[in-house]
Amino acid sequence: MTSFGAPGASGGFSGLGPAGTMLSIAGMFMGVIGSFYSAKAQQYQLKSQALSMDFEASMANLNARSAELDAQHILESGQQELGLATLRAGQAKAAQAASLAARGVQAGVGTAAELQATTELAKQLDVLTINSNAVRAAEASRTRGIDFQNRALLAGVSARNLRGAARSVRPWMSGFSSLLGGASGVASQWAANQGRSY
Repeated sequence: MTSFGAPGASGGFSGLGPAGTMLSIAGMFMGVIGSFYSAKAQQYQLKSQALSMDFEASMANLNARSAELDAQHILESGQQELGLATLRAGQAKAAQAASLAARGVQAGVGTAAELQATTELAKQLDVLTINSNAVRAAEASRTRGIDFQNRALLAGVSARNLRGAARSVRPWMSGFSSLLGGASGVASQWAANQGRSY
């Protein structure tokens, strides 16, 4: 029974002679095409990842701007609340003065002075609390904004690095390297076949 030389038995298809050489050449070109498209796929994947990083950076920048707007809104609301607290305290002091005058108590003396000082102190405590809370909340929002800015910066760097990596992938060079490797194998097989033919 005739053996046609199984692949791997003695140098691939070398037992088939010229037909084996032709099959090796066809395999070599398939390898070249495979290498080219594999490198192309890697290039597209890197570009896709870069686009994803660009999107992440733009979203982080939007979130950073939103956090700054929130901080400004918090401070404005705090100012409005301060105004209301001051107005309420002023109304309370006016009502106290009117009540004291109606009862014939002299304002600014004794118990009347203590009552008005207590009202003023309560107003000052309210103002300090409102101001402190507004500043703390605004700073927390700005800290979130800085975190988003850092994320945007890192995503932008990643996007640039991925684009650089995509540019460094050379599909034609991958195909050419595969061609050289395959050509040396085909040449060796052809030389082996020529040696057997004599």
